[in-house]
Amino acid sequence: MDENNLNQYDGGGYNNGNRGGNQNNNGGKGPGGNGEDPKKQSIFLLLIASLITLFCMSYFMKTLTGNSEKEITYNEFIRMVENGEVESVQIESDRITIKPEKKVEGTVSIYGAPSVTYYTGRIADEGLTQRLLENNVDVKGVVPDGSGMIVSIILTYVVPMLFLWLILSLLFRRMAKGGGGMMGIGKSNAKVYVEKETGVSFKDVAGEDEAKESLQEVVDFLHNPGRYAKIGAKLPKGALLVGPPGTGKTLLAKAVAGEAHVPFFSLTGSDFIEMYVGVGASRVRDLFKEATKNAPCIVFIDEIDAIGRSRDSKFGGGNEEREQTLNQLLSEMDGFDTSKGVLILGATNRPEILDKALLRPGRFDRRIIVDKPDLKGRVEILKVHAKDVLMDDSVDLDAIALATSGAVGSDLANMINEAAINAVQKGRNYVCQQDLFEAVEQVLVGKEKKDRIMSKEERKIVSYHEVGHALLSALQKNSEPVQKITIVPRTMGALGYVMQVPEEEKYLNTKAELHDMLVGYLGGRAAEEIVFDTVTTGAANDIEKATNIAKNMVTRFGMSERFGLMGLATIENQYLGGGARLDCSDVTAADVDTEVMNILKGCYEEAKKLLSENRELMDKLAAHLIEKETITGKEFMKIYRKEKGIPEPEEDEEKGLEEKKGIEKKEEEKKPEKAEAKAEEEKKEEASGAGDMPGGENSNLWKEEDEMNRTAGQGGGPVGRFSNTSGNFEP
Repeated sequence: MDENNLNQYDGGGYNNGNRGGNQNNNGGKGPGGNGEDPKKQSIFLLLIASLITLFCMSYFMKTLTGNSEKEITYNEFIRMVENGEVESVQIESDRITIKPEKKVEGTVSIYGAPSVTYYTGRIADEGLTQRLLENNVDVKGVVPDGSGMIVSIILTYVVPMLFLWLILSLLFRRMAKGGGGMMGIGKSNAKVYVEKETGVSFKDVAGEDEAKESLQEVVDFLHNPGRYAKIGAKLPKGALLVGPPGTGKTLLAKAVAGEAHVPFFSLTGSDFIEMYVGVGASRVRDLFKEATKNAPCIVFIDEIDAIGRSRDSKFGGGNEEREQTLNQLLSEMDGFDTSKGVLILGATNRPEILDKALLRPGRFDRRIIVDKPDLKGRVEILKVHAKDVLMDDSVDLDAIALATSGAVGSDLANMINEAAINAVQKGRNYVCQQDLFEAVEQVLVGKEKKDRIMSKEERKIVSYHEVGHALLSALQKNSEPVQKITIVPRTMGALGYVMQVPEEEKYLNTKAELHDMLVGYLGGRAAEEIVFDTVTTGAANDIEKATNIAKNMVTRFGMSERFGLMGLATIENQYLGGGARLDCSDVTAADVDTEVMNILKGCYEEAKKLLSENRELMDKLAAHLIEKETITGKEFMKIYRKEKGIPEPEEDEEKGLEEKKGIEKKEEEKKPEKAEAKAEEEKKEEASGAGDMPGGENSNLWKEEDEMNRTAGQGGGPVGRFSNTSGNFEP
């Protein structure tokens, strides 16, 4: 539970603080490609277009001519000629078209032609022409023209067919975009990384040494399978990356792709799910089919909880499509041969909801925890993100890492970027330590709100509130040193805050430390009541965090006299910052509330007692804060030591330096004269150099504060935290 401590005055309780490679999508027949052959697809589309065109043109011609042409027998034709009912005829090679003398009543002309014409088949009749001429019938013969027929066929059939083919091609291409070609709704749409196309390697991943080591073993297995097969070892079928958001799970997967030099299939769990039942299962089958073809290879499924959710109704089971997809995934992971070199990587931040059948050995053999980095890991992450940023000599990444306990890789990357932006805005070519600290504050509480003007009374209240927190931190033995006190409003709703930084990384907290932490949280409210004889809404954030710690002491940590070692709560969604859920009866829950209330009441009375005994010191600190608006931990401790009569740590350091010089002088006297002269010369150079290296305020602030607090007899324990007791950094 060692994290950056920040105790903020939110001004009212109604302020809501609102807190991301190169992808080669191979959709063809290449490695991992899941699309169809373009030639076959074009032929198939052309065939469909031809059939549709023929059907449409036949139907259109039949509809167009159904009411305008009528077939009659040759005998009826001769009778109409002899009765003078024929105006003209057109003799073709296989038929005779007859235009009647009079229009049929009730008919309508189409494009200027009679609505009804007749036709009959041509019969060898040598006297037909003479008969037609005798009855004053106009006779027209049609000369066969092959070119005209070709043009007619092209215009009637070919052009519409090509136009329809083009439309169908565009339509199916749009429908199958990302789905693997024509009718690709059941095809896997995995992105394929080959060789080093991700641009990420293990050198770009820091702070997760254990996870890197586990994945490096997998990569080595793919490169040198003979070494492992010789001894009888088998490649794990799957590895599950588990951890909070922003810790680098996807980055690790891309690093594996960059190091493996084998085809790397990358997709998310939601890519399998469609509105149609069975599509997800089909895509799983297609994915493993392509992976087997391109073995050895790696398949990475990000956010695998989208398809791997437990089939129990407790976790939202009952979705038929998701269950079919999961069943198919389980079947495929059991079915493929590990000797072919197909490895499944999964990533999730909700392992508790995954199906137990998915997590058993033989499917996901390894569970790789990608947790929040420790102090050493944060330093390495900061160095990775800072390598391309120009920084001056005052930058101390160790101090930044210490101040950002609980931060993940994405948080640290954001802070480095914000610091670079701050430097540019201030007209500097290099990032200094102050820029980095300001970036940390921006992530925690936002930017300074320069347009907000508080009244004189409100400034006084906020000042005493923050001084109450800081003073209790100095008075208690188990509190962490104060880094900064400010009453400048911030964009996330804070009207002021106290920033505290631990002296060292902690993984455990004692009962005494938690008690002092509670007292420190309640110090702001206690100061308000002592000075103004009233309280404000500004302590809402403090009360919330104090209540959370006290409740955890009772229900989880076994630090309650009444309940002893009983575990009364369980953590939900541990990697997503889920809170504790009470696992007890309603009667016990009521008793828990009573016990929490008693703990908070006792801590509040202790806070008021300590502040009342040091009222004069609190008034001086508050007046100084009102005047300066922002004071550093160095200034705060200087005033505190002056009032308490504690000597400054610099005096002790000078005494130690003089003693050190005396010892060195005695040792040098034992040396020969030449060596003694040389040593004296080096001694002078050393002394002059030491006087030129005091360092800036920002660079030495942390070491100075540590020494100050040790001299004052203060340990390291938190006064107030920006997040809950789980140790999470929550920007």
